[in-house]
Amino acid sequence: MTIAIHWFRRDLRLSDNPALLRAAQSGTVLPVFILEDNQPLGGASRAWLHRSLDALNTALNGTLRVFTGDAATILPQLVNETGATTVTWTRRYDATGIETDTALKAALSDQGISVISENGALLWEPWEVKKADGTPYRVFTPFYRKGCLSAAPPRAPLPAPDLTLSDAPNPTQIDDLNLIPTPRWDIDTLAHWSPGEAGAQARLDTFLQDGIINYKDGRNIPADPKVSRLSPHLAFGEISPNTVWHSARQLPASQDRDHFLSELGWREFSYSLLFHNGDIATRNLNAKFDAFPWAEATALLTAWQKGQTGIPIVDAGMRELWQTGYMHNRVRMIVASFLVKNLLIHWHHGLHWFDDTLFDADPANNPASWQWVAGSGADAAPYFRIFNPVTQSQKFDPDGRYIRTYVPEIAALPDRSLHAPWEAPALVLKAANITLGTTYPMPLVDLKDSRARALAAFDETKTA
Repeated sequence: MTIAIHWFRRDLRLSDNPALLRAAQSGTVLPVFILEDNQPLGGASRAWLHRSLDALNTALNGTLRVFTGDAATILPQLVNETGATTVTWTRRYDATGIETDTALKAALSDQGISVISENGALLWEPWEVKKADGTPYRVFTPFYRKGCLSAAPPRAPLPAPDLTLSDAPNPTQIDDLNLIPTPRWDIDTLAHWSPGEAGAQARLDTFLQDGIINYKDGRNIPADPKVSRLSPHLAFGEISPNTVWHSARQLPASQDRDHFLSELGWREFSYSLLFHNGDIATRNLNAKFDAFPWAEATALLTAWQKGQTGIPIVDAGMRELWQTGYMHNRVRMIVASFLVKNLLIHWHHGLHWFDDTLFDADPANNPASWQWVAGSGADAAPYFRIFNPVTQSQKFDPDGRYIRTYVPEIAALPDRSLHAPWEAPALVLKAANITLGTTYPMPLVDLKDSRARALAAFDETKTA
């Protein structure tokens, strides 16, 4: 019996999994997952991963073998133990992952093992989408329009393979990975989600049937169900971007469909940045920000994390994150801008908090997005583009449905006062039973003054 090990990573699915298909073509499949020491996960990701692994194990008839530790040690040992002749995996694009995979491929190949890696995570390989001079794109629009859309179209999704699964003993159970948090906050938070391949497909079907209508404009309204909410499923590979792309392409052409496809393009761009800038999570892509005079991360950071800034749209977003493991994309930009520009706190702190609390945190989108808002990244928003959270709130949550959902202590305010309670007349606050500084915080900073301070700090950086 020929054994082929498929090493599941962020490809926790059976359908459209090219590397798994190659394993199935090579022999009896031994499915493996390794919780790697050098690929740490935040608390929200660990909770999601537990549910996703449970779903995958069920689809594999309980044959998924799980390990924790160093993949460079575990996989060669497993090959020797089982006599496997083939090892397959889906490629990854972060520097640590590439280093691990390169070393493993060399070590296993030296033992005569066939090692097969396939692209099951991206529509286009990062090294395939480059400018005419061979250098990577640093601006999204030409990357997507000239690079991606001018390249060969993404391959069609593949069906789930017919698997002959190994009956090797499975001494370690998924529970032994200790992914479940204590206390069990995940029970309520994950009630909003269905981790796993079936949940991902159901989410896509629902979105393409209802949510994509008026997506281009509706995706900016945080209270409306006009976003796909596919990001956690994509982050863990419970559905492939090819499946999403081709499913959307089957719809009639429209600006809503094309805008949704361009959002998949942004995901590709983030992974291109990650591949070509392995330290994107720790280094400013724009070096002039190395001299930026960031403030100390004090109690202001804690207030931001807890949704106690006194700015309703910011507090609503941070509470949505804490309660659901997700935050609407428009609000992500608002809360990030407030942290790095109004509070002058380094984007690293926001990145780390999102890494720990977002179900969809991944090594590409999160750092690329934070650097975009901070102004330090490729194709970044100019530093002087500072989101005014009040005007953003008035524009995208005019009737306050989103704010009232997550900041109920000010729900009784009329719409005209909801977005900036500190400007409300005393009688209006009294009628709503609100005492600023007691029942709801005063703003951490004056928005106008803090904007001016941020611009002055930026000017200081330019002349440093």
